[in-house]
Amino acid sequence: MPHPACAPAASTAARGAAADPVSTAARWAAFGCVLVPVVLVVYGASAGGVFWVAAVLAAVTGLCRLLLRRSERGAAGVDGPAGGHPA
Repeated sequence: MPHPACAPAASTAARGAAADPVSTAARWAAFGCVLVPVVLVVYGASAGGVFWVAAVLAAVTGLCRLLLRRSERGAAGVDGPAGGHPA
């Protein structure tokens, strides 16, 4: 019989994904923000071009994370009077 710690449900990734999908998505997006410039450098892109790509990716990632959090709060009904919900 396999050890209980080896069960797929016991993995850290499975627990983390179930707990907060927005954080998981943000982590993967941050990984992409690091990976894309590295790949561009490896394939010979200019340093200036890589800098701008990294900056734009970071800005888009931050904006998407902000929008996901706002959407999550709105779906939970946590918005105050400014969100259109009664106080």
